[in-house]
Amino acid sequence: MRVLVVTAVPVERDAVTRAFGGAEERVALPGAELHRRGAFDVLAGGAGPAAAAAATAFALASGASASAPYGLVVSAGIGGAFTPVTPLGSLIVADGIVAADLGAEAADGFLPVTALGFGRDRFTPPPALVREVAAATGAPAGPVLTVSTVTGSAERAGALLAAHPGALAEAMEGFGVAEAAARAGVPVLEVRAVSNAVGPRDRDAWRIGDALAALTDAFGKAAPVLEGWNSHENLEG
Repeated sequence: MRVLVVTAVPVERDAVTRAFGGAEERVALPGAELHRRGAFDVLAGGAGPAAAAAATAFALASGASASAPYGLVVSAGIGGAFTPVTPLGSLIVADGIVAADLGAEAADGFLPVTALGFGRDRFTPPPALVREVAAATGAPAGPVLTVSTVTGSAERAGALLAAHPGALAEAMEGFGVAEAAARAGVPVLEVRAVSNAVGPRDRDAWRIGDALAALTDAFGKAAPVLEGWNSHENLEG
């Protein structure tokens, strides 16, 4: 069994692949390219939930892992953090992958898609896997919100936290990756390195380099867990 890691952009993909040893093989997909090292296939699928879902679905259906099917999908990259518990350059493991702005506006506020009577707005990664990856990397575990528009004001940040108490971070791809993985019957995990605070947009305060370094470090530490869990779960299944 193999692990598929989906990032938004090539710089995140490269930060992940740097964590793995061995020679790199490249596998062409429609509109994308898998970077393969060992048991890991890493794909830069594009920004936002739609691109992430499409790229993940293509990869899962492509036959690229026909000799050893995917047993786990990981959404990975950098993102914004809500709390001082997750400072810039630190890591977060999602125990919930939440679609924070999928729904409808109403007179009394936002209605999630589930309140409208269809769809879902949350995926829960395997709790045992979350605990093991969090322990291996020293990262806190908590909900990560998927948004289509990055938060740029204190008011919006406050509204998101009010709607999703305990959320640790926001990013743009996790829910799309999870939707595709779920339809293929493959478990999903989300790992985020913190590049900025959620709120007023201040590019000068971002620490993208630190976040990318944290992503590499995290996958270096988590790789044995992901491989071991992947094999164990499928052997047990």
